[in-house]
Amino acid sequence: MFLVVPDPAHGLVAAPQSSDDLTPQTEEALAAQEFTWNDEIEAYTREADHSPTAVDGVAGLLRDLGHYVFSSYTPLPHRR
Repeated sequence: MFLVVPDPAHGLVAAPQSSDDLTPQTEEALAAQEFTWNDEIEAYTREADHSPTAVDGVAGLLRDLGHYVFSSYTPLPHRR
């Protein structure tokens, strides 16, 4: 399962629920979409368009790969 959301501090985020979600095919697909792994938040991030279209595009890509996906267009508040 993945969470796909825009985040003010990290850009567009695709966060897996667990390491089991990180199949080689999924990692390759996210890398092709210019996502990089962020160890700090244990998620893939991309500095890019945070529009609903971008969120839907990434969520659709992950669903096409067989993942369950939750997504939101509203940025998550930054925690300190």
